[in-house]
Amino acid sequence: MDELIDTAEKKVLVDIVKMVQKRGMKGTKGDWKEFLNSYDKKFGSSLSDPARRSNDVLASFLKTFDKENDLKFLANVMQCCSNRKLVDELAKRNPDKETPVQGWVVTKLCKKSKVRRSDDMVAIDCEMVECVDGTEALVKICVVDRNLEVKLDKLVKPNKGVANYRTEITGITDADLDGVTCSLADIQKSMKKLLSNGTILVGHSVNNDLKVLKVDHAWVIDTSLIFKYSDGPTFRRPSLNNLCKSVLGYEVRQKGAPHNCLDDACAAMKLVLAKIDLQVANISIIDEDVPETNMAKLLLHRIPVHMPSEELHKIMPGNFTIEVKQPSKKPQGDKYSVYVVYKNSQEAQQAYEDVKGNQEKDSYGRPQKLVTFQLSTGIVGNLYVRKMAHDDSVQQVSSKKRALQVEENSVMSKKLITERTILKENLADSKQLCDHLKEIESLKEQLKQTSDQCSDHLEEIERLKQELGNRDFEISVLNKMVSKLQKDKKLKKK
Repeated sequence: MDELIDTAEKKVLVDIVKMVQKRGMKGTKGDWKEFLNSYDKKFGSSLSDPARRSNDVLASFLKTFDKENDLKFLANVMQCCSNRKLVDELAKRNPDKETPVQGWVVTKLCKKSKVRRSDDMVAIDCEMVECVDGTEALVKICVVDRNLEVKLDKLVKPNKGVANYRTEITGITDADLDGVTCSLADIQKSMKKLLSNGTILVGHSVNNDLKVLKVDHAWVIDTSLIFKYSDGPTFRRPSLNNLCKSVLGYEVRQKGAPHNCLDDACAAMKLVLAKIDLQVANISIIDEDVPETNMAKLLLHRIPVHMPSEELHKIMPGNFTIEVKQPSKKPQGDKYSVYVVYKNSQEAQQAYEDVKGNQEKDSYGRPQKLVTFQLSTGIVGNLYVRKMAHDDSVQQVSSKKRALQVEENSVMSKKLITERTILKENLADSKQLCDHLKEIESLKEQLKQTSDQCSDHLEEIERLKQELGNRDFEISVLNKMVSKLQKDKKLKKK
């Protein structure tokens, strides 16, 4: 990374420093202004414009970042700048022809001297197959204009051996390609014509389509980014089917049905038109379907291991059975999780409403409650209660096995059980000793809980801060494009 920074042009370094400032990133010597105050004793942060600083100062600041996520971000930005420079150089050598970079086609941009006035849009959807070398290849493409007129609807012959046609998703079999001669190069030529003169490309997760097409186009609207969950994190992307149900009032496909390229392209265009014409803002997007059996459950997590599962009946209201959650790959330390299973979803919903706790959100923006409890031994602790979500992985077990798991959970730590037994014996011998032990154990647990929560919150805040910065930057760019389109449309009507 240091070598890349040392050899980078000043314009690149300036742009990266500005981007780092906007994201609020900090290195080992703080943010940009804090770094200047310590690095330059003469001017300090009074001369904070990166463009007025030397390459050495800019490079020294960027070298203060040592966190893995920060280094990955800097490496990606450097790579993007390098790729764009290569494309620009090739375009200058032959400006009248398409610029191939390892089979890619780069569309022309409008000249900077001309004001962008085109509001032409086309929506795209592609289907891909899996090749024998593990890569993906285009097998079908559909393109429609803003009037939903079909501009391109083609089957494409993959230029590699196909390992899996993914028929359950694509709806395409080997027999469907008999006699098909259309190649990826043919599609690239057609796409270059469709995207000329600044035409905007619309799609859902359109980056995947552009990748398989090997087309680089600057003007893009991605429906998975311009709509957000009203009660979720900005980085969570809704599915096309959920967007159609929430915005357009219909499902683009039934559950389990294969994709229809033309329907998906039309749906993407309708969503963008709804955003522009109907001024659709942030909406309550219908979440993925959660199985009815899971809706009758509540997730209890971050339960201290010293708390036996039978104590949960004193905390959670209603009648329920306990199902031990399958351990995740992430180490849980001295915590564990369980599902409490009610008779139906109504009882589970009522139990969540009745349980006393502070309303919070987890790292994915899902609502949960922080419940504080006190055991019969006097120990105070916390646990979290959350409703089931579509991405919860629930291990289905028989009632017999479930009972065994609960029993195992109640004796999770032989050492802790032994200590508890000794404590009970001491209680019978000396009440004063018991009181002291309770007080010491309670203080230790409270300190540990406070330390764990602070550490977890700090890590979550730092990670969410970085992720929100990324997404806010992307969304701001898209919002500017949409705003521009709206202004252009009003001007056109006048």
